[in-house]
Amino acid sequence: MKMTKWLVVFVLTAWLALPALAQIDPELLKKAEAGDAEAQFKLGAIYRTGDDGVAQNDAEALKWSRKAAQQGHVMAQVNLGLMYEQGQGIAQNYAEAVKWYRKAAEQGNAVAQYDLGLKYAYGQGVAQSTAEAMKWFRKAGQQGLADAQFNLGIGYANGLGVARNEAEAVNWYRKAAEQGNENAKAALKAMGK
Repeated sequence: MKMTKWLVVFVLTAWLALPALAQIDPELLKKAEAGDAEAQFKLGAIYRTGDDGVAQNDAEALKWSRKAAQQGHVMAQVNLGLMYEQGQGIAQNYAEAVKWYRKAAEQGNAVAQYDLGLKYAYGQGVAQSTAEAMKWFRKAGQQGLADAQFNLGIGYANGLGVARNEAEAVNWYRKAAEQGNENAKAALKAMGK
């Protein structure tokens, strides 16, 4: 009996300590329901992460992200690719992740280009191809994405998908290192550069 009282007191105290969950902005919801891709993307992002005090909800995140992505919203395409890659709210499916990353990558999104490069590098959802990986890493690296620049350095240093070229490896490692990429700094040090 004593244990039950303490449990009730604990649960009640914990419940009272919880902040009230916020409601979705009615105007945002109205816009999303009317087909506004930006509003759909924002709703998807809010539900995916549980931001703004709204409870995290994978099913709603997937629903709204898909609606925005199907309209060509680049960040929604990246988020949808990530949800498929991680199996968040849906069964993990690398081929679907690749599909959505490619759509965003072809619109010039550096993160999607990098993620697509990783899928090719590891053969997840596509046939493994270091040459194709390097193509997408280059696109992302040219936009300044440090991780892509580091991977380009690895490719050139080891002749992965490109001809081995130490000068190009150093060039890409330096670009990544200048942005604080510790792995690139270590690679340069190991090369004596």
